[in-house]
Amino acid sequence: MIDRRRLLTLLTLAPLGVLTMSPALSGCASPAAADDLARSDLAREAADPASAALAHAAVTDLTADLHRTLAATVRGNLVSSPFSVAMALGMTVQGARGATASELLATLHAPSAADLASGLNALDAALATRAGTVRLFDGSEGEVALSSANSLWGQRDTVWDKGFLDTLARHFGSGMHQVDYRTAPDQARREVNAWVGEQTRERIPELIADGVFTVDTRLTLVNAVYLKAPWQLPFDTDATRPAPFTRLDGSTVQADLMHAPVTGRFGRGEGWVAATVPYADGRLAMTVVLPDVGRFAELEQNLDGAWLRAVQSSLRDSQVQVSLPRWTTRSQLPLRPVLEQLGTRLAFTDDADFSGITSQEPLLISAVIHEAFIAVDEAGTEAAAATAVVMMATGAPADPVTLIADRPFLYVIHDNAQGALPTPLFIGRVLDPTGR
Repeated sequence: MIDRRRLLTLLTLAPLGVLTMSPALSGCASPAAADDLARSDLAREAADPASAALAHAAVTDLTADLHRTLAATVRGNLVSSPFSVAMALGMTVQGARGATASELLATLHAPSAADLASGLNALDAALATRAGTVRLFDGSEGEVALSSANSLWGQRDTVWDKGFLDTLARHFGSGMHQVDYRTAPDQARREVNAWVGEQTRERIPELIADGVFTVDTRLTLVNAVYLKAPWQLPFDTDATRPAPFTRLDGSTVQADLMHAPVTGRFGRGEGWVAATVPYADGRLAMTVVLPDVGRFAELEQNLDGAWLRAVQSSLRDSQVQVSLPRWTTRSQLPLRPVLEQLGTRLAFTDDADFSGITSQEPLLISAVIHEAFIAVDEAGTEAAAATAVVMMATGAPADPVTLIADRPFLYVIHDNAQGALPTPLFIGRVLDPTGR
């Protein structure tokens, strides 16, 4: 059994254990205890590496779609984890049917729910290898933390579809915590928030705000991601000094600019340059994309999956002199308007079809909540994100080169596999490093 006091290895490497179904799941009338973990008795499937490419493509395209859409409405700095959103919606779509499923799959850039489940499971296994003890530049040992966990929180007297629970166990390593939204919605909120806080090392302490859960809530699907990694070569704190950072409107602020020579990769394209700064042992990295002066808005507005792939394809091994500001960003993002803009509409209406989750009463999605945090300094990066899909009963409401990031820039944190497709984990922008 896995110790729940520790973060699960990325997306849960192994199932939480083989548990028998509760009476509610097996169709008996008596409700399960509120703290029961209801789940299928199937073990998690071994990952098929060949199917990881599909999930990689889906996450990359969703990364571009979400950032482009959010950037059009969110002011200031921005950070999100489309990877976390893909995991939460990837679980949700397993119970969607008909046009509801078709819209969700189109938003997720996936051909089918089954393919997506298999691909995310394989991507899970591949990314899990990025975490662990690593050798640092000075010969000492350090730790790369990269973890993600899935959980479901369902109304305790609801009869859940066995096939839905089987899929969650086989591909997402998750069972269902049984709570009582009908009589104690705030207690359920506290339990979900405590779980997310534990998984993100308290960087996301209150994902679900007061009032989100009501007596009509029936199910919440949650993914939480946590990353903490030291740079392969730390920035020298003695070299950090104030320097002007030019904002989009032409005004300047004094930012603490860090400087370091990096053995990484460098690339360029129409209107931008990019550099990859590796974390310890090189299996994870941050790619910073610096648009030419006056080109930031244009590039961000046209950002798509093909462009993200083009940036990665342009990168070549190089010695790079990198200058980056320190920054910290927290973004709290209600995603329903974004997902509706991307084509997922039926899922939020009384016409939603989630009959693959339960046939006891019709469900719709009442909210999709996302929160992300990032802090970057001379030592490395700490980032966390969580996504909750809240469902309720329907009828309710080469040569050395230089990159100096002294103006607005984009960044993507991703795995850094050579010869493979790098999967984005976080994406963001910095318009003013002195802001939040």
